[in-house]
Amino acid sequence: MTPIDANRSQNWQLRKPAAHSAGGVVVSQNAIAAEIGAAVLRDGGNAIDAAIATSFAVSVVEPWMSGLGGGGYMLVYLAAEDRVRVIDFGMVAPRELDLADYPLVEGALAGDLFTWPAVLENRNFTGYHSVATPTQVDGIALAHQRFASMDWASLIAPAIELADAGLPINWFSTIRIAGSASDLGLFPASRDLFLADGLPKIATQGAPPPLAPLDNLAATLRRLAEAGPRDFYEGEISAKLVADMRAGGSKLTADDLATYHATECDPLQVTHGDAEVFAAPGLTAGPTLADTLARFAGKIPTGSPPGPETYAAWAGALKAAYETRLASMGDVDDSRDPASTTHLTTIDGDGNMVTLTQTLLSAFGSKVVLPETGILMNNGIMWFDPRPGAPNSLAPGKRPLSNMCPAIVRRPDGFGFALGASGGRRIMPAVMQLISMMVDCGMDLEDAMHHPRIDVSGGETANADLRLDDAARQAISSVLPVVPVEDSVYPSNFACPNVVMNDPTRTEKMGAAYPMYPLSGAIGA
Repeated sequence: MTPIDANRSQNWQLRKPAAHSAGGVVVSQNAIAAEIGAAVLRDGGNAIDAAIATSFAVSVVEPWMSGLGGGGYMLVYLAAEDRVRVIDFGMVAPRELDLADYPLVEGALAGDLFTWPAVLENRNFTGYHSVATPTQVDGIALAHQRFASMDWASLIAPAIELADAGLPINWFSTIRIAGSASDLGLFPASRDLFLADGLPKIATQGAPPPLAPLDNLAATLRRLAEAGPRDFYEGEISAKLVADMRAGGSKLTADDLATYHATECDPLQVTHGDAEVFAAPGLTAGPTLADTLARFAGKIPTGSPPGPETYAAWAGALKAAYETRLASMGDVDDSRDPASTTHLTTIDGDGNMVTLTQTLLSAFGSKVVLPETGILMNNGIMWFDPRPGAPNSLAPGKRPLSNMCPAIVRRPDGFGFALGASGGRRIMPAVMQLISMMVDCGMDLEDAMHHPRIDVSGGETANADLRLDDAARQAISSVLPVVPVEDSVYPSNFACPNVVMNDPTRTEKMGAAYPMYPLSGAIGA
């Protein structure tokens, strides 16, 4: 009898169907949010409108992933102009941040992947000192100002309705809360929202999931809809947010918020095969994506699904690209806490596309829910190296290096797709492999989304999906030692991508969600 692999905890093969619609498609890690975006398309909104509504909605139904207290990056493809724009709303350290608040603990390490020293009381991971300036709202507002067709308040309205109803406590919510329960219990508003008698809130078998009240968040969203996005940075919301933060010991000031503005810029553009790949530039994984694609360009078999030679080439390119990234751009260690990023993609009937990655960084970010506003805050300070003298070292007013990698791919014949993922360091390898599967290997969207992947993202080994055969594993092992892992629901060993696509040979747009994420969904307009 062949023994069962010790890494296997599941005994199933899952598929999630792609969505097809002439009116467009919205894909999100939460199907409830995707349906809200698809309804916007049905009401005549464009891809940007749909992305904004989905962004606010997913922040409510999966608050541990992203929200008003976070930040991110967005790419927009404007079909009429055949042009890609980047909305950069990466987080920033408070300008009054004091390095003395983050003393290193000699002999202790923060994580198990990189050799960063721990900080006293894990202040860069958890609590008020771990919070960077929240940039999410202004980034979404800039996209609305530049590209949306519907009014601001109407796009927030569905999220308000969701917040009024409360947070559904289903089995997956309970799992996520359980993973952070000890830290959530340190902060009164977080404890009240997510825990009951110190334990994660749970559903009762045979009954509808209970709803955790989100009254303060609903009030904040309502104020944001009525007063406009700058209220978050210069008005009533800002005043409440800063008061709560200062009461908890944060150095975040009203000036940090008032002077923050998201930016629009040109994308990083590289040619790969017969396609152009567009990514976010600067302190993202975009430059590393470009580096990786260049390293195996023209060196793998094309026109058929990836075989051993292709997986080995991918592993070698990823290994070299991450060595360059970690040496020159900064050492991003998100191994201590599970990442809490979320990703969504939208496409409308005219072919406009959005790929949006937004994050609190760790699961539940800083673990701090602000009592006055109900906002769960990021822990963006964790992105910095706590040691001085490195490219990504912590400093006041500085922007950290992030792993986000939204991308858009276009061919001259009009074929194109927008994609991205959540999953910390694992994001870029997933985006790269999906691009290669569809551009180099000629795979269709649905098959590519369900195909086994590897993960090489800066460590000393290559994680390889258990579904890969011995020949593929052996080829990869010529580059790095192979660790067979399962593509499982929890914990996640691979990034969670989603994709929308425009194929000029078809009348319908397409979208596909990552099958192993329980709540994900692709919804047609």
